[in-house]
Amino acid sequence: MDLPRLRRLLGGPELAWLLDRARRRLEDGRPLDGTVTLTGATEPQRAAAARLLGRPARPGRSLSVSLPAVDALLWTSGASPDGLAAAVTALTGPLVDRRAQQAASAAAWQRALAELDRPAVTGRPELAAWHAGLSATGLLKRLSGGDPAAARQLAADTTRVLSRLPADGLTLPVLAARALGDAHALDHGRPLSALALSAVRALSPDADFPNGAEGRRAAWASVGVALDELSSRVLVLNLPALPTGPAGRLLAAAREDGEPYLLTLSQLTRQPTDFVLVGCTVHVCENPAILAAAADAYGPDCPPMVCVEGNPSVAARVLLTALAAAGSPLAYHGDFDWGGIRIASTVLRLPGAVPWRYDAAAYLAAVRDGHGTPLTTGAPAPSPWDPPLSTALAEHSLRVEEEHLLDLLLADLRPR
Repeated sequence: MDLPRLRRLLGGPELAWLLDRARRRLEDGRPLDGTVTLTGATEPQRAAAARLLGRPARPGRSLSVSLPAVDALLWTSGASPDGLAAAVTALTGPLVDRRAQQAASAAAWQRALAELDRPAVTGRPELAAWHAGLSATGLLKRLSGGDPAAARQLAADTTRVLSRLPADGLTLPVLAARALGDAHALDHGRPLSALALSAVRALSPDADFPNGAEGRRAAWASVGVALDELSSRVLVLNLPALPTGPAGRLLAAAREDGEPYLLTLSQLTRQPTDFVLVGCTVHVCENPAILAAAADAYGPDCPPMVCVEGNPSVAARVLLTALAAAGSPLAYHGDFDWGGIRIASTVLRLPGAVPWRYDAAAYLAAVRDGHGTPLTTGAPAPSPWDPPLSTALAEHSLRVEEEHLLDLLLADLRPR
């Protein structure tokens, strides 16, 4: 090979586009046949191609060059006896086998996705669409920055997190520390947090989680995880507790005055409270206005109440589970809409939990009394404790807010 001559013929900047096109063909495993065309060629590029091929420069905006003609020119001139392919390598460096590269990349991505083929994912039918969508939507690729090795680690770590869900009143840092050895691994803003949260949302396909921080809080709470011990709270009224610990003393003082009290997850878990609830029904409502009205009406004489304030927080879940375990019947009422149905399903699956004016008969009576506004949001959900309720809600498509039935609920709570 006459490298100086080859550089004079083909190595100038005006013909770099020609070398680039030839190189791409070779790396893609395609032959150097046919022509290559440059749209919007400059005069220097047009003149260089003409000199190379020994022809007059042609007018026009596009420039076409025959690759077999260049190949023949190089080997007949002696500049590159092995033709254009050898010249491309000599002038631009060793070729890359793109097909092999693509196959290796595809295999690496398959290994990354295979980290999710574990019982924590495959054993949950509700995660099937999420699992399939990781490739279709490119979520895993985006979160990993297009790096298969990083994607594999993300997938493996997400599987470790999912294997510990649902949790029983853990905070997110504790979950991260136990599953991954790093209390900050699931901090908001990290790729792992985004991927794990997308799986957590998928575990509740019918839930209507809001956007932003409140949505993250609600989604993690749905699997028993609180973002922290202090922001997860539950509103209570007149819970009878022994004044043996910090929370017990505070609850006893609040009960003396009939004042509502906000219990934090920290108070519920660090030193569990002993409740005195044998045979005492705890009324559970969805909206704070109901509990506040009961406190105003009856003060310390009001039966014990818990308000879940929409989707139950981890603190609410821990408290209601503890009350049910203590033998206290739970009576639940909430909004007659699809969100209320789902909240009720969470509460009414606890041992001893029963609906409180929360069935088809109560709903239809409220509709007959003229209550209700058009139900325009939420996906339908079953009501296993009273199947006719979800049927009636779908048929009438009217939402009845809990506050509309306040007088009836207060009558039920009136001290006997």
